[in-house]
Amino acid sequence: MAVYRAHVLICGGTGCVSSGAREVMSAFKEELAKRKLDREVMVVQTGCHGMCEMGPIVVVYPEGTFYCRVEIGDVAEIVEEHLYKGRIVERLLYSLSGSIEKVPHYKDIPFYSKQERIALHNCGYINPDNIEEYIARDGYQALAKAVKEMSPEDVLQEVKTSGLRGRGGGGFPTGLKWEFCRKAAGTKKYTICNADEGDPGAFMDRSILEGDPHAVIEGMMLGAYAMGADEGYIYCRAEYPLAIKRLNRAIGQAEEYGLLGERILDTSFSFHLHVKEGAGAFVCGEETALMASIEGERGMPRPRPPFPANRGLWGKPSNINNVETWANVPAIIRNGGAWYAAIGTEKSKGTKVFALTGKVKHTGLVEVPMGISIREIVFELGGGIINDKKFKAVQIGGPSGGCLTEEHLDLPVDYESLTAAGAIMGSGGLVVMDEETCMVDVAKFFLEFTQRESCGKCVPCREGTKQMLLLLEKITAGEGTMEDLTTLEELAHMVKDMSLCGLGQTAPNPVLTTLRYFRHEYEAHIRDRKCPALACTKLITYAIDREKCRKCGLCAKKCPVDCIAGDRQTPYVIDQNRCIKCGSCFEVCPFSAVTKS
Repeated sequence: MAVYRAHVLICGGTGCVSSGAREVMSAFKEELAKRKLDREVMVVQTGCHGMCEMGPIVVVYPEGTFYCRVEIGDVAEIVEEHLYKGRIVERLLYSLSGSIEKVPHYKDIPFYSKQERIALHNCGYINPDNIEEYIARDGYQALAKAVKEMSPEDVLQEVKTSGLRGRGGGGFPTGLKWEFCRKAAGTKKYTICNADEGDPGAFMDRSILEGDPHAVIEGMMLGAYAMGADEGYIYCRAEYPLAIKRLNRAIGQAEEYGLLGERILDTSFSFHLHVKEGAGAFVCGEETALMASIEGERGMPRPRPPFPANRGLWGKPSNINNVETWANVPAIIRNGGAWYAAIGTEKSKGTKVFALTGKVKHTGLVEVPMGISIREIVFELGGGIINDKKFKAVQIGGPSGGCLTEEHLDLPVDYESLTAAGAIMGSGGLVVMDEETCMVDVAKFFLEFTQRESCGKCVPCREGTKQMLLLLEKITAGEGTMEDLTTLEELAHMVKDMSLCGLGQTAPNPVLTTLRYFRHEYEAHIRDRKCPALACTKLITYAIDREKCRKCGLCAKKCPVDCIAGDRQTPYVIDQNRCIKCGSCFEVCPFSAVTKS
């Protein structure tokens, strides 16, 4: 086997691929071959490094030098200076926000400072298409330990001891869920991975599947061993083609190595795994709808009981966990449940992966210990608010979650604390909002999504979310009444209490939390016919300050409906009857003469 003096790790996650990582990788291979360094330096495609907005990301080992936003034109310089002459290319290093100081080493970047990677252990470090790299990082050691040294009851007990809870949003104790399935009558059982990640702005599961598919496979095999299952399904939405491609390749490699299939590692344990592509319905994230979809039926929730643990896929006992949950299991079995339980809080053990998005300087994927505060995530890992504007709120838990305010910045991120504040952990979406965000509009945005994704099976969700959305549209248009606000709140509680499945039961959360913490914004829309954040189009008025106007005419040239009049002698004026409130004049005026109110 060849020994290389350096490794160039290039992020091959969807985010970096979309910004040109594959072309950068090809350029590295060509440049190294041209300089006859290809036998000294290995180029490795990895999964997501997490800091997505800095892509394409290139990390050079053994130093761990972190280069960001690398373009094809930068490759020759990195090869010449760093890999040939041993000099770091400083201009491509990460720099601290608002500072010219460069941070050369991966480990010293604040974004990674408080992360503790378990589910993301291999993401950004190994080639997900190479099973040998996974094995070199202790991959399949947990499986070997389980089938050779542990009974199914031992594996189950370690998961119970760990305190691992479902990372898909419900937070139900994983070990207890497995125990229900293990004790269920029947010899045919299934383990299922829910990879139907559909929350707006969420990409936790996708990144794990793209960056470390074998961890999910190994986790599912450990679960199957503990529960007595011999067959499993990974239900992944078809919008994740790269994840599906890498999953199928990983399954094929595991079968080739005798780690998946019949008589695994020369034991009596057998397990077969399939990938099922979903059509992208958000409701299929609900476990009974997901199973219906695998069976070839329309993805619609079923009443419970019976629960899947007793009567699930094709009527057989089944267990469903999401991607992140399964990815934690190998580390728990390798290191012991007590090791995992020592991380986090008393009732929320371990770590949680979040997709950090919105008005934050550093967006991306972070894995942090349970109990960390929202402030630490947003201002230390995320670097604070873009353009140093004022923090206003964070939507946590996706469209089923809730909006929390500045007073919650020091709230510990754990299941109980978030629930008490009116939000939920959810699958891990975390959207940051600044002072220019209208919270009524945010509630409308998320309700538009859940209303559109409702399967329509039950009346409270189908009709209730529609009526709630109509009321929000009325309020954001400046046509609402205080009676509408009362009706909206009553409807929200009705939908929450009476819907069949989790989609309907949590759909009102964004409305209820914004009413709880930002009622004054709703009232301003109704009583004053004003949007305090100046975000709701129908409540905005654009005007031109005659004193500031320099008569340059840029606003008139940019106006798509020709509603701005004036000339070199006369200040420009906006015809309010024709203005469509697109904001083009506001954006192009170099003298701040156009006002927005």
